[in-house]
Amino acid sequence: MPNASLVIANWKMNGNKALAKEMVTSLRDNHEQFQAVNVVVCPPFTLISDLTRECYYDDIAVGAQTVSEHESGAYTGEVSTSQLKEAGVSYVLVGHSERRQLFAESDEQINQKVKATLSENLKAVLCVGENKSQRDAGETWDVVSQQVKNALQGIAPESTGKIIVAYEPVWAIGTGETATPEQAQEVHEKLRALVVELFGEIGNKLPLLYGGSVKPGNAKELFSQKDIDGGLIGGASLKTDDFLSICQAAQG
Repeated sequence: MPNASLVIANWKMNGNKALAKEMVTSLRDNHEQFQAVNVVVCPPFTLISDLTRECYYDDIAVGAQTVSEHESGAYTGEVSTSQLKEAGVSYVLVGHSERRQLFAESDEQINQKVKATLSENLKAVLCVGENKSQRDAGETWDVVSQQVKNALQGIAPESTGKIIVAYEPVWAIGTGETATPEQAQEVHEKLRALVVELFGEIGNKLPLLYGGSVKPGNAKELFSQKDIDGGLIGGASLKTDDFLSICQAAQG
């Protein structure tokens, strides 16, 4: 188990300079309420510089929502890991379900993005999860385990300190539906066993996050589960008070 909880805000294609300033100010002013929690904010690319500037003296990390698997070249619209690092980013979301669904990111491409992220000593937040039809068909673990194995293929055990796995059931993202704490823990327990199988005992220290309609009202119960080390927060991370409450819930 990691030493501290981890809470990551994924703003998706939302937010502005005002929200960036408001959020950092709130987190800074209330930091004593969640001192044991590592907080990361993943804004749109256009706000990364604002967040890194606001967070310069604070214990708040800045992440990116995606990255190119290529280091440089004629890839219009793409951003590389070295460019993100130079901008002050330290975490990168990889394989989010919206990237898989809307932009047809394959397991092979996600594996390449994980490797590119680790090559710059950034932390890769690998997102995995099943859709509703797969859950209804009893295929949850088959889908999730295959996503993890494919994404982490060829990754050395010494890199596990820079890897986070976020389980986000697709049917719970932005729908208001949430996996019960028991459903989430069932998958997380299997994820823990899988990363230990892949990487050895060091896999016990790899953070496992839950995402999917996490709110102030359910965060504490979700985070109290044995193998849930924090959360990847979508909609609620756009509301300063809600995100602050979730960070406080992660404090325990």
